[in-house]
Amino acid sequence: MEKVFFTSESVTEGHPDKVCDQISDAVLDAVLEKDPQARVAIETFIKTGFVLIGGELSTRSEYIDVQKIARDTLVGIGYDNGEVGFNGRHCGVLSSISEQSPDISMGVVDHQGAGDQGMMFGYACDETPELMPLPISLAHKLTMRMTEVRKKGILDYLYPDGKSQVTIEYDNGTPARIEAVVVSNHHKKDVPMEKIRADIKEHIIQPVCGHMMDTETKIHINPTGAFTQGGPVADAGLTGRKIIVDTYGGMARHGGGAFSGKDATKVDRSAAYMMRYIAKNLVAAGLCKRCEIQVAYAIGEAEPVSLLVETFGTGILSNAELAKIVRKEFPLTPAGIIDHLQLRKPVYKRTAAYGHFGRDSFTWEATDKADALKKYL
Repeated sequence: MEKVFFTSESVTEGHPDKVCDQISDAVLDAVLEKDPQARVAIETFIKTGFVLIGGELSTRSEYIDVQKIARDTLVGIGYDNGEVGFNGRHCGVLSSISEQSPDISMGVVDHQGAGDQGMMFGYACDETPELMPLPISLAHKLTMRMTEVRKKGILDYLYPDGKSQVTIEYDNGTPARIEAVVVSNHHKKDVPMEKIRADIKEHIIQPVCGHMMDTETKIHINPTGAFTQGGPVADAGLTGRKIIVDTYGGMARHGGGAFSGKDATKVDRSAAYMMRYIAKNLVAAGLCKRCEIQVAYAIGEAEPVSLLVETFGTGILSNAELAKIVRKEFPLTPAGIIDHLQLRKPVYKRTAAYGHFGRDSFTWEATDKADALKKYL
């Protein structure tokens, strides 16, 4: 039997990079609420005491209060007082936003083409009920639990910034057990490390991972000791710097494009969502146990320049046959993707922490095509 180990990480909504993702997507949502046809590409940078928001925005709607959106997002996360190290109510908020390039706009509006060139990947596998890889699934559940116990006051000494990491032992390709768990959480000063480690193990790690841990599982909680300086004070944050956390935890390949702050005409986002939707439906239909799909576009062109299906030897049909089925059964133009997945709605801030995939509240997570695809079995 071959044993291998695979590790994925997640970060909480208070991690500086994720703060930036949430601000960028909150601005996007605010624009889409007033103008669903708007084209948006917003980037955020954060460091001690200030937030910088820049990018491109083309909209027919009235004024968007970017400063208020940023402050409300920060306070909602928990950065609302000086003790935490960052106060969204009183920090500086700077913005530099211009209109989208007319050359790009012509390709998107006149030709209904892709907003940029590039390749995107989607992935699904049968390791979990949500058809996600187990390491990233558990890592996200840990960070969600970290936020839950903080906001509910169960562990009221925790602060918003935190990270998790899970290593799964695979036995002949099947998840067998958890080899290691790492949890680091920003916390108040003067709380004994023994208490922090005992509480995190009891209230966070055991409820999420206990069913797959054994006596050999390694547990690391705040492994360097005290974590009393965190958030934007400790590290600068930037939109789009957690693309592996956002997707499949490294289990699948990545085209390199980030998601947050971009409207659906940007295929970096919309095509990646569509490839996840397609891969998930192929697995749900029983056509394969594991599926990775690559698509590529040229700027201003509607039809993809390439499509590749890879099932890693688990497919009922050949990869080439599955690619033909995908082209027949799913829309692949930017306009078709936007329409099919209803991507002009303001749903994006909810995607900006704990992963864009694996949560059933999003249209691209539906398996509504699975029954129709079973005719190919």
